[in-house]
Amino acid sequence: MTTAKKIDVLLVGSGVMSATLAALLNELDNSLSMMMVERLPTVAAESTDAWNNAGTGHAGYCELNYTPMSDDGVVDIGRALAINASFEASLQFWSYLVEQRTLPMPKNFINPTPHLSFVWGDEDVDFLRKRYDLLKAHHLFADMEFSDDIATLESWMPLIMQQRDKTQKVAATRVKYGSDVDFGALTRHLVSHLETKNTFNLNLNTEVKSLKKHADGWHVRLMDLNTKKTRTIIAKFVFLGAGGGALKLLQKSGVPESLGYGGFPVSGQWLVCNNPEVIKQHSSKVYGKAAIGAPPMSVPHLDTRIINGKPALLFGPYAGFTTKFLNEGSYLDLFKSLKPSNMKSMLSVGRHNTDLTRYLIGEALQKHTKRVTTLRQFYPQAVEADWRLENAGKRVQIIKNCDEKGGKLEFGTEIVASQDGTIAALLGASPGASVSVKTMIDVIERCFSAQIKSEAWQQKMNALIPSHGESLIDNAALLKQTRQRTLKTLNLL
Repeated sequence: MTTAKKIDVLLVGSGVMSATLAALLNELDNSLSMMMVERLPTVAAESTDAWNNAGTGHAGYCELNYTPMSDDGVVDIGRALAINASFEASLQFWSYLVEQRTLPMPKNFINPTPHLSFVWGDEDVDFLRKRYDLLKAHHLFADMEFSDDIATLESWMPLIMQQRDKTQKVAATRVKYGSDVDFGALTRHLVSHLETKNTFNLNLNTEVKSLKKHADGWHVRLMDLNTKKTRTIIAKFVFLGAGGGALKLLQKSGVPESLGYGGFPVSGQWLVCNNPEVIKQHSSKVYGKAAIGAPPMSVPHLDTRIINGKPALLFGPYAGFTTKFLNEGSYLDLFKSLKPSNMKSMLSVGRHNTDLTRYLIGEALQKHTKRVTTLRQFYPQAVEADWRLENAGKRVQIIKNCDEKGGKLEFGTEIVASQDGTIAALLGASPGASVSVKTMIDVIERCFSAQIKSEAWQQKMNALIPSHGESLIDNAALLKQTRQRTLKTLNLL
């Protein structure tokens, strides 16, 4: 009888979350044995791939859904502050890896791209000014600019202002050192470096068939999708970072913490510009306000991207209805996720979100002409023939139990970990990849609680992320120090 291989850490999925967790753990303790398994033939081919996400370094600079306004006109900036501070942790870790030459030159995965919020109409201009006044007063957003001057806006975003109706009231905010991140490239660089370590093993075309907790660890049965042969490995810790596939695996684990969770899948599509002359005229990320009833992931934006070193111009995303949890998934994913423990919450969310479902179906059935009409709200001179439709990634929003309604649909990310800290899963979507470092530190603090308290790990963590253990929301001097370093190291100034 063949003895099962024993490892310290099993990472399921080869996206940015798994790669970030592996990179952090490798820096904290390079003796940890790690295995990454991926059911596709390439690394970072699902949600992490550059064409499957916005590529925005989400920092709260331009995303208006992070600063909602209440019915009585109060703008809440709390989430924007938290996301900005979390993104700073990512910039610090990436800077450290660049300095150590673990990551290549920054331009290979991150590029300076101004972040703008753009609105029109009296009501939305008033909202943007309120938002600006509150954010500008905080040190995290001290460099934000506001303008409703046509000449200034033409210099900030010439394509958007080109032949725009001068009688329309418009305004924008800008942060010049925003960023575009090719998360696919970043992840592949991280995994390539990890592969140089004899403690790390990557298994592509490999699927998890079952996982069960035993006294000596998690017994995980893996199948080679090419040969159909199976084997079992024993892992002390399992991380389920498989995007839309994480929920199914969490349910298979049988841990009590998985009970009640469900998923609501949302698809996405981009309009991609074919005209190089148009692409040259836009060099920023310009976000607007989401349509009423739209999920947060469908906030419209005209987006400069640098993908595999080449500039691109995208508009969207257009949300749509789907029952698949992954691009390479099954249309039965949603139905297979129904379990006795989550049936109540799933049915309740379905009953209370019929407007959202109708909206998503309507988006999916839109004609190309209507999509371009929406684009013209941002770029009035858009020519239909210059744009083609491309599919983006799938996002599975979290559904969980709720005493008030029976079930609640949440737009965000959540770590679900077992009480003993031997397994953790990441569920949800935006801001996702941008805050991957902070999110994976949270996983480490919950699942490696004894080690992270040691002096050795604390010293190393402070080297990786100098602001670790401090609040950048409260500490303006520390922010200034760390931001100066990251903007310079990553060439974002």
